[in-house]
Amino acid sequence: MDGISKVEEKSGNDVSENFVRGAEETLKIAKLYDVKEAILKQKSPSCGCGKIYDGSFKGELKEGDGVTTALLKQNGIIVKTEEDF
Repeated sequence: MDGISKVEEKSGNDVSENFVRGAEETLKIAKLYDVKEAILKQKSPSCGCGKIYDGSFKGELKEGDGVTTALLKQNGIIVKTEEDF
């Protein structure tokens, strides 16, 4: 969400804008329902929390948050993953 990272398909097609739009829609819904915490899928480029795939399509991980996770956190929503349970 800082404008530095991007999300690309294996073909190299930049799909960052789609991920940002999805994150923004998720935030709208979260605000509508006054969501305080969310459980999202670990490691994905959208929902990863603390660990995300590095984009090499080799299953390698790097430190960081997915697009939706980053936006939710920036707006005070606590994000957990299925690995937290």
